[in-house]
Parts: sequence; structure tokens; C-alpha cells
Amino acid sequence: MAEGDFWSGYALPLVAMVLEILAIVVPLLLVVAYATYAERKVLAAAQLRKGPNVVGPFGLLQPLADGLKLFMKETVIPSGANRVVFAAAPMLTFVLALIAWAVIPFDPGVVLSNINVGILYLFAISSLGVYGIIMAGWASNSKYAFLGALRSAAQMVSYEVSIGFVMVTVLLCAGSLNISDIVLAQRHLWYVIPLLPMAVVFFISGLAETNRSPFDLPEGESELVAGYFVEYSAMTFALFFLGEYANMILVSAMTSILFLGGWLAPFGVPPFTWVPGPIWFFLKIAFCFFCFLWVRATFPRFRYDQLMRLGWKVFLPLSLFWLVLTAAFLTAFGMLPT
Repeated sequence: MAEGDFWSGYALPLVAMVLEILAIVVPLLLVVAYATYAERKVLAAAQLRKGPNVVGPFGLLQPLADGLKLFMKETVIPSGANRVVFAAAPMLTFVLALIAWAVIPFDPGVVLSNINVGILYLFAISSLGVYGIIMAGWASNSKYAFLGALRSAAQMVSYEVSIGFVMVTVLLCAGSLNISDIVLAQRHLWYVIPLLPMAVVFFISGLAETNRSPFDLPEGESELVAGYFVEYSAMTFALFFLGEYANMILVSAMTSILFLGGWLAPFGVPPFTWVPGPIWFFLKIAFCFFCFLWVRATFPRFRYDQLMRLGWKVFLPLSLFWLVLTAAFLTAFGMLPT
């Protein structure tokens, strides 16, 4: 094979793919880092405090200081822990939070991998997040960590069922598993209007899926002492921390895509259409992320029995009923997409 054929056939596409991945991952990591700053500022405003305001102007360098502190700390591994699984668990959680963005479209054609079953890919990646938590709780060789892992795994599995039915309802309306097609199907009407109950169920289930308040039961201080990651420190803890915020941003992006029209401008008329699509997508993600923080500042933590009752006795029947109702409505009026 000639050298030119090698570069054009293998090397250049590989370099282009690496650059595309970096173009997504590097900004995402910056956003995740400053999501912690945003949360602390929003909670401070809700509680009439200042929040971070010492490190840098307006405290803007606080995430860098936090990262440096965690990086310089010693990673302590319990003597009875399984060292390989203990170290692999936070890596798995963090990597899963990143690779899900491979199918997220930011604009027409602006997507790393425009696969036809993108929504199934997202559902599969989010389901795999349970493994990182189970691995962390089991490998720590601590009863508190193991109980926290079991509680978190049961919580995530319970709410994934409702999320699945919500996704199927959206797919019925869009007629495609491709994420870009789902966005384009909302050109005339965002799905948040006809499917408002499902949008609420999806968002609340996203709170439970990411172990966020008021469903942060694995972190119940009085009974579990921070749950499955209680034995983690330094950068291993930081990976869990970053993975949690990356998952929050991912759920916000999925909410924007499934119900808020993704990159589409509101009303589809000037002057809204003058703003580029990625800007609208970012603003919708920011709004959904703000709602995550708003809920944390507002609601107290649920009890575990309340959490399970809401998932199995309220959200599951409601999402199943709305799925059947949507299918019947679309069939009766001949509106099923082909």
C-alpha cells in the first residue's frame, strides 16, 4: 500500500475522529467542572448566602481549586478491598457518562455518530451505570458502602422502567429511533405540550436515576454515611463526583431532545431563528440543569418507602396508561408516523 493511500484511507479519518471526540469531551469536562460552581451559587442564592466568592473574581476559580485539592490528596484503598474493582468502579461511572454523548446531536448533522437506534444506545448506556455503583459498594468491603450500593441500584432500576415507557411514548409520536429525527419531528409542536405528564415523569425519574435530591437516598447521612462511595477519596471520589454531574447534564440534554425540540428555536420564526441551533440547545440544557438545582434547594429528602411507592405505584401505571392512550389516539386519528 502506498504511503498516500495509508494517510487518506486510515490515518486522516482516525485523526478527524479523535479531534471530533476532543471537541465534545473537552468542553463537556469544563461544563461539568463549572456545574459544581453553578450549583453552589444557585443554592447560596436560595438560602440567602454568597456562595463561592474568594478564589478568583466572583469565585470563578473555585472549581480549579477543588480539582487541584482532590488531585493532590492521597488515594486511600481499604486493606480488605478488591483493589482492581475498587479502582475500576469510578472509572466506569465516569466513562459511561462521557460516551453517551456520542449520539447527542447539537445541530442538523453536528453529531459524532448519527446511528439509527440512538435512543436505544442512550437507554443502554444509562442502564449500565448501575454496574459502577454495585462494583464500588461490593469492592469497598464495607457494609455501609454495600447497603448504599444496593439501595442505589434498586432505585435506578425502578425508575428506568418508567423512563423506558416515556421514551416509547415519544418514539410512537416521532416514528423513529434516530435522535435527530426525533428533534425534527418537533418542528411544528414540541412534545412537552401534548406529552406534558410524560415530560414531568421523565424529569423526576431523571432525578432518581442520577441519585439527586430529593431522591439522594444513597447519601442518607443518618443511616448510610454517604452510601456506596463512602470509602473513596481523592481522584477516585472526584470521578464519581464528575460522573454524577455529567449524568445530570446528560439527562438535561435528553429532556431537551425528547420534549423541548433539541436545537430548534421556539415558535420557529424570526427573531428566534436568528440564534444558532447549538445556542438554543445549550440554553435548554441550562434551564433543565437549573431545575435540578432548584429542586434540591426546595424539597426535603424522601424516605426509601416513599421513593419506591412513587416509582412503582404512581409513575409506572401513569406512564403505561399514557403510552396506551397515545397509541390509541394516534391510531384513531390516523396520525401514526410511517
